[in-house]
Amino acid sequence: MLTSFIITFRESLEAALIVGIILAYLSRTQGKKYYNLVYLGVVAALVASIISAFIFNTVFGGFTGRTEEIFEGIVMIFASLLITYMILWMLKQRHVKKELQSKVDKEIHEKHKFGLFFLAFINVFREGIETVIFLGAAVTASTTENTLFGGILGVIAAIVLGYFIFAGTKKVKIKTFFNVTSILLVLFAAGLFAHGIHELQEAKIVPVVNEHLFDINPPENTDGSFPLMHEKGTIGSLLKSLFGYNGNPSLIEVISYLFYLILIFVLYKNINRVHEVI
Repeated sequence: MLTSFIITFRESLEAALIVGIILAYLSRTQGKKYYNLVYLGVVAALVASIISAFIFNTVFGGFTGRTEEIFEGIVMIFASLLITYMILWMLKQRHVKKELQSKVDKEIHEKHKFGLFFLAFINVFREGIETVIFLGAAVTASTTENTLFGGILGVIAAIVLGYFIFAGTKKVKIKTFFNVTSILLVLFAAGLFAHGIHELQEAKIVPVVNEHLFDINPPENTDGSFPLMHEKGTIGSLLKSLFGYNGNPSLIEVISYLFYLILIFVLYKNINRVHEVI
């Protein structure tokens, strides 16, 4: 539940901030009459995202056996790469507000009023598609069943926080929020990447080499329950859902997990170095 909450909270907040910037700028430039176009764009994006989620779940649930393992592995790896792209893209965006305002100006001055509709639609729909893919991968990797509930809570919390931010009743350090959630998402993405490799190993696409590099899963309790650190235990299942915890990973899984974290660190350092030069 916590994983789905973080995903939907962050993605929904990004969408809320983008829409808030557009509306706030229209308000300051006497453009309130264009609010409806922005609202229509948001509604259309939400509908398109729901349709995409339905299609994704229909396709996702239609596979069995080896085909399912291959599909799950590809989706997890793709989702981890998409999360990586999203985080790195956010690190580069230091002038998002100015860029959005510039686009709004262009659409109004050139009298392409429906450009505002598409501006809101594209930005919100992008977040919606990312959420669909991330949650789909999270559901597959998770051992808990409260993904939907956590996702709904995340959306509600993001809407409330977004309202407070633009209503000016509460100051929130957005940069700190995105820094913290970026770290959590990087760890989540690393787990997804490793889990995707595991699924491809199950499908015999990727060689196993060493099936269990180590095994720290404690044995099942006599009453049929699982110890806290077991993958199906209270703490173990939470760590598995959030960070891809695996008590008996293969050698390739461990290597892929570490490789992903090292790659992210290198990319992050390079982006910071470029910003320092600029």
